[in-house]
Amino acid sequence: MIGGGRVYWGKKMDVDGDGGGSNGVVVIFVWSSINENHLSNFVDLYSSLGWNSLVCRADFLTAFYPEMALSLAFHLLSELVEELKTRPCPVIFLAFSGAPKACMYKVLQVIMGDCEAQIHPDDSQLVRNCISGHVYDSGPLDFTSDLNVKFALHPTIRRMSGPSRLVSWMAKGISSGLDGLYLTRFESQRSEYWHALYSSVEIGAPYLVLCSENDDLAPHQVISSFTHQLQELGGEVKVVKWKNSPHAGHYTHNPIQYRAVISNFLEKAMSVHLQKIRQLGERAHTHDEISELICDLQKVAVKSNQSLRRVATGPCDHFFLPSSAPYQSNSSSSNDPSSSSQEEQRERSSFRPLQPTSINAHSVLGQFLFDSCVPKNIEGWDIRFAGSLNGQPYATSSSRKNSNLGFKKRVFRSRL
Repeated sequence: MIGGGRVYWGKKMDVDGDGGGSNGVVVIFVWSSINENHLSNFVDLYSSLGWNSLVCRADFLTAFYPEMALSLAFHLLSELVEELKTRPCPVIFLAFSGAPKACMYKVLQVIMGDCEAQIHPDDSQLVRNCISGHVYDSGPLDFTSDLNVKFALHPTIRRMSGPSRLVSWMAKGISSGLDGLYLTRFESQRSEYWHALYSSVEIGAPYLVLCSENDDLAPHQVISSFTHQLQELGGEVKVVKWKNSPHAGHYTHNPIQYRAVISNFLEKAMSVHLQKIRQLGERAHTHDEISELICDLQKVAVKSNQSLRRVATGPCDHFFLPSSAPYQSNSSSSNDPSSSSQEEQRERSSFRPLQPTSINAHSVLGQFLFDSCVPKNIEGWDIRFAGSLNGQPYATSSSRKNSNLGFKKRVFRSRL
């Protein structure tokens, strides 16, 4: 027992038993308007279908005090997370009457990250992954100022014997107090309450709404607007409506149909849970593939970098980095012992401008420049390289026509 209500296991199967454990967990949110005997019928129903029941029973005033609802929500999540860490399984949120406002909307806020008070992110993700369905029985209620008169007294007090004038006086007193509470705090929380219920669509679980046309506490107009909004947000909603069953009494008046509807929905929830597990596995596999691809690209980049360094420093290669030419010419012509630190010279040379170097005439570049810039025939002369003089090539020319010797001497003095 804690402030705001209590959390306890209705029926819990042993995992090591003959049945191999339950199919999942049904979290039953109830308000004080549901008595214990009525609640035990639902616990037995879900137990007969192979599901455990975790009951969250909120006090009457918890619906009007968010602090009490938040405290109850943390206690519930602590118990649920402990169970799911032991064995992840499908989870169904079942809310009766005004229970969504009493505690359930705070649970949704916490696991969706819409509340200042948070639990561990891994625990929130675990609960979201396991939630496989939402069931609303005779709800949700629209908590407006005209609802307090209907819920001013507990149902057991309404049915108590005594002078009707005394019961009426007590109801008016409690109703008057709740009116003041509505004007100061509760009415401002109404939008927050509906926003939390609608945000549950992001969990990706289907909805089952059980209602009646003659329910004055949960009018059909409110239920219809709620389901329509869920569908607009992308939620999968199934509505089962009866004509004459009372508020939260659909199972009592329609046991066979009610059980069949619940059984079908639980089977669907199990398939949704398996689909979620499959999607999580695919995402994890995709993440691993991306990680391996990035790792392979990093290895290729390292190997390419090493290859470039090898080509730049290889004495027999013809591909050089921009900074390698000055470095090699300097290192080959210098015998200074201070040049032993090659790494420092390489780093310094990478920031120096390229020094002009001589071009070998027999190289590819020299041949290209010679063919492009020097014409092969100047007024009938053939110009070609005949040899080298002091390590430098010199050109000779021959005329197709005979020329005098003096002109040849002047040609030999010139340098192309």
